[in-house]
Amino acid sequence: MPGMGERLDGTVALVTGASSGIGEATARTLARAGAKVAIAARRKDRLDALAAEIDALVIEADVTDREQATGTVERTVSELGRLDTVINNAGVMLLNQAADQPLEEWQRMVDVNVNGVLYVAHAAIEHLLAAAESSPRKVSDLVNISSIAGRRANRGSAVYNLTKHGVGAFSEALRQEFATRHLRVSLVEPGAVITELVEQMGPEGVEAARKRFEGVERLEADDIAEAIEYIVTRPWRVAVNEIMIRPTEQEW
Repeated sequence: MPGMGERLDGTVALVTGASSGIGEATARTLARAGAKVAIAARRKDRLDALAAEIDALVIEADVTDREQATGTVERTVSELGRLDTVINNAGVMLLNQAADQPLEEWQRMVDVNVNGVLYVAHAAIEHLLAAAESSPRKVSDLVNISSIAGRRANRGSAVYNLTKHGVGAFSEALRQEFATRHLRVSLVEPGAVITELVEQMGPEGVEAARKRFEGVERLEADDIAEAIEYIVTRPWRVAVNEIMIRPTEQEW
């Protein structure tokens, strides 16, 4: 897929959750495609290391804070001049049986996976529409990163399922609303990927994930980044609404 689409020279992309995993890989990929990239996350040391590699704008921010999320978008536009592409990637996955899980973990998933996505999207839409009108490419992109958990529910992931189903519905409604204005809204739903998401779950969660993925060669972050690159480098007439990506050996 890389190299088959349009170049992104002269465009600006914002990637949230860019300090590791899919976000980090996507920032690299979009920079190689020619975009000027703003990278946002809470871990500034990680962002600084990535920025030294790809010459990106570093924005230390927590997207669960509305002012910080809005400020991230506004700073990107102010310092880089425009906003053509947003990769709404920040997310957390805290899996556990509902009866055993603290309410704080439920709230954390809603805060990051839902509110963070909403805050960034709300702040970005007017800039994305403006970019679509002024760009020679005639198009802009909002890509929301979900999960196969947004397609099917499983025990032990009730609230994670809730958040990801919500992202899917939100994305499809936005897609319909902005299609004729050349703002493409796309949804990417990865299956099992080697990222730090699993490590956020604590020892019991990590062990449960290990057993669940045993025997499955998981996807790598670059696999998802290449799919995102495919979406945002299509000509304006081509909208990739949704991509689900599973490891070949993943049955569920």
